[in-house]
Amino acid sequence: MRKFGYRVSTHQLLRFHRGFDLVIIDELDAYPYHNDPMLAYAAEQACKVDGSFIYLSATPPHEMQRLVRSGRLPHARVPVRFHGHPLPVPQHLSMISIQTCLKRGNLPRSIIHTLRKSLEREAQIFCFVSRIAHIEGLLVLLRRSFPGVVIEGTSSKDSFRAEKVTAFRDRAISLLVTTTILERGVTVPRSDVFILDADSDLFDEASLVQMAGRAGRSKDDPAGRVVFASPQWTRSQRGAISQIRTMNIIARRKGYISKEAPR
Repeated sequence: MRKFGYRVSTHQLLRFHRGFDLVIIDELDAYPYHNDPMLAYAAEQACKVDGSFIYLSATPPHEMQRLVRSGRLPHARVPVRFHGHPLPVPQHLSMISIQTCLKRGNLPRSIIHTLRKSLEREAQIFCFVSRIAHIEGLLVLLRRSFPGVVIEGTSSKDSFRAEKVTAFRDRAISLLVTTTILERGVTVPRSDVFILDADSDLFDEASLVQMAGRAGRSKDDPAGRVVFASPQWTRSQRGAISQIRTMNIIARRKGYISKEAPR
């Protein structure tokens, strides 16, 4: 949020009772605003009585979606990216859990084959995992499977996270194993997204959509590829795919999609 051109954090809103003509909450489904009633109340109180209050989100909470569907919440929906291509629809790849892979000491041929196809097209690969504890072991297996490929891992506990993200953007790193710390706010041209253990309870529908959204953001590579890899096919995965497909349907219906991206 901004006051006189300066960004204001949600915690700073506590100091601005009825101080804003316009309040815009970006990424309302993200930390720290998500599931914090105190911050939600502070944001509402920071807006003047006759002011305007706007929420921005690619994955609004279910209650907000329900209000939109019932016509009780005015809204503007943006179902397409600036380049006019459809959003990449995730594909499901059935594979054993990462924990099982680590115990066995190898990765299934199916995931190796699919990752190799992304490497062959020179994509930058986001490889999302649900647990920090899996990163180091997974790096060992990936480096063994793809010798010569620069593969790194990062998480909230990594003091070199910023440097690794920069190197990833600069194509010095080809595959980055990470947690959901990079599920939003990061744009890397020519990206493919792999979500391992996509059936994890730690990955809800919103986070799956956000992670999938790292692919296809560039006009030079609008298709990208998104893979949900997991032993089970969950409601969250189905919901994420349904949400993305719905946005594409709306975009086509309204004529926002200029052309289909090559697959």
